[in-house]
Amino acid sequence: MNLKEFAHHLGLSQTTVSRALDNYPEVNEQTRARVREAAERLGYRPNRAARRMVTGRSGMLGLVIQVERDVLIDPVLAELLGGIGQAARRADLDIVISPTTTEKEMAAYDRLIGSGAVDGLIVCGTRTRDERILHLVERAIPFVVHGRSDVPKSYAFIDIDNQGAFRQATSFLADLGHRRIALINGDLHHAFAEARVQGYREALRERGLAIDPTLEHEGVMTSENGYRATRKLLATANPPSALLCSSMLMALGALRALAEMGLVPGRDVSVIAHDDDLPALQPEYMVPPLTTTRSRIRAGGERAAELLIARLSGKPVEELQEVWPVELIVRGSTAAARNTPGRIVSQDMT
Repeated sequence: MNLKEFAHHLGLSQTTVSRALDNYPEVNEQTRARVREAAERLGYRPNRAARRMVTGRSGMLGLVIQVERDVLIDPVLAELLGGIGQAARRADLDIVISPTTTEKEMAAYDRLIGSGAVDGLIVCGTRTRDERILHLVERAIPFVVHGRSDVPKSYAFIDIDNQGAFRQATSFLADLGHRRIALINGDLHHAFAEARVQGYREALRERGLAIDPTLEHEGVMTSENGYRATRKLLATANPPSALLCSSMLMALGALRALAEMGLVPGRDVSVIAHDDDLPALQPEYMVPPLTTTRSRIRAGGERAAELLIARLSGKPVEELQEVWPVELIVRGSTAAARNTPGRIVSQDMT
C-alpha cells in the first residue's frame, strides 16, 4: 500500500496523512491517532522519499559519535543508544550515526545539517562549555542535549542532578563518620564531572570538612583508572576511609585494588559508585552489594529522543528542559567509619 492508497483508504489527503505520521501540530490529535492506528493495523510504512517530498522531512534523527569511543565496549553509550532507538522506533523514525574524530566533530555536524539527511540532532557527551550547542543554535536546526552545559543560550535538554547526587552521597558518608572522603571522578572537561565535584565539595563545606585536593582524582572513566587512583590514594600516610567513584567501571577498578591490599569494602573502606543502571554491571549482586547513586541511562536516551520529536512538532525549547533526580541506594559497601565519632543514618535511603 502506497501513500496515495493509504490516504484514500482513510479519506484524507496525502499531505494530511504524512503530517499526521510526523506529528505536525497543525493536524489535530484525533486525526493523528486515527492515522497511527490505521498504519499499525494495516502495516503501512511510508516511503521515505515520498514522505520527504510532501513534508520536507527525512524521517531521520542524527547523532555524531567520536570514533575514539568504542561503542561495542562502552556500556553507557550502548544503553543510551538503546533508549534513543526505542523512542525512534515508536515514532517510525530512523537514526543516522555519523562517526568522526574530535578534531573534525564540528564538520560532521555541518555535514549532517547541510545534506538534509536528518531532521534533528541529539548531542551527547556534554562538555562544561560546549561550543557544539552554540553552533547548533546558530544553525537553527532542532536538537536536544543529553546533559547540560554552561552556555549563554536556551536549548532543549534532559539531564540528571549530578551535583545533588554527589552532594547527597558525600553527606551520607560524612554522616557515617568519614572525615577523609576521596572522589574518583571523570574527566573535568565533561559537564557531569564538573557538577559532581561541585556537589562533593558543597557537602564537605556543609559538614565542616576540609577540601583536600589530594583526595580528588579525575580521568577517563575506566576500570584501570579507578584501580590506579585507589592504589595511589591508599598508599598515602593519611589515606581516605571512603571512596566515591564516578562510574561503575571506576568502582570495579577500585574494588580490585582493595582486594589486592587485603581490604574489605564496607568494613575497612566504604565505597559508593555512580550507577547508570547497566544490565551487565549489577551492583546488588557484588560482594558486598555496592552502594550507588542510581540513574537510568536507557530511560534518559529514550526521553532525549522524545523531547527531540516534540521539538520537531514545534514545542518551544523552554518547555523541553528536564532534570531528573538521582536515587541513593544504600547497600553493604558502606558503613560507619572505624574509630571516628559520627551520626549513623538509616540504611534504607532511596
